[in-house]
Amino acid sequence: MTVDTNDILNSILESLSRIDYIRPEEIPNIDLYMDQVTTFMDTQLASTKRYDEDKILTKTMINNYTKNNLLPPPVKKKYSKEHVLLLIFIYYFKNILSIKDIETVLKPLREKYFSGEEDVELSGLYQEICEMEKSRIKQLQETVRAAYDKSLEAFSDISDRKNQDELQLFAFICNLSFDVYLKKTMIEKIIDGLAAQNTEEE
Repeated sequence: MTVDTNDILNSILESLSRIDYIRPEEIPNIDLYMDQVTTFMDTQLASTKRYDEDKILTKTMINNYTKNNLLPPPVKKKYSKEHVLLLIFIYYFKNILSIKDIETVLKPLREKYFSGEEDVELSGLYQEICEMEKSRIKQLQETVRAAYDKSLEAFSDISDRKNQDELQLFAFICNLSFDVYLKKTMIEKIIDGLAAQNTEEE
């Protein structure tokens, strides 16, 4: 592949190494009004935007999440630390899952941990999950590099270098997309099982 494509790979691997998460202690311990919640999320998750004009969270989004049972309603128009933690989960889930699927996934958190009656606080659960995910970054970098190296082996019979580079870049995108497709399919199967179980219990 061309140097430009190699630069893309290096940029991807570097961005993966910079992935971090909002620490529970960075979330205000006081209840927040909606404007304060959107401002906090916009500030903390600004680095995850693809385009500058992208919106992290809006009032309409929050209202929709509440209406669709993803987020418990605020208390006296104020959102707790637990609300913010759920919104962070929703922010990442919404890129790959439907609203209905997110509702199913978050149901245990809303019903058990949000009330504060569980032995493990929601902030502790959130931090453990984030640390677990961060520990997998090196492995993910190796998977991305393997997909890149595999794409270099494709279309070796193409004599035109420009065409070969374009096709190998396409192969690299397809390799990464296949991983996403498989994982999304597995997640949906798990969620379908949870939804069926919830229906039986109800």
